[in-house]
Amino acid sequence: MCELRKRGLATAVIVSEPFLKLGQTQARVFGVPDLPLLLVPHPVGGLSLEQVEGRARQALPKVLELIRKHAA
Repeated sequence: MCELRKRGLATAVIVSEPFLKLGQTQARVFGVPDLPLLLVPHPVGGLSLEQVEGRARQALPKVLELIRKHAA
């Protein structure tokens, strides 16, 4: 994701709460401290397909906002 962001593409990483700090650190280390991290409820693993789809629906407005900002 970091390389795509450096190339000017709209990118983001979806993380759950326990991985937020790691995502922030990795983005900084790889030279893109402004990489958007879209937070979803934890856990993600072990969920049913319907539950994962629900998490995706929750994240969708954030993803669309990111795309709109990048396109402007």
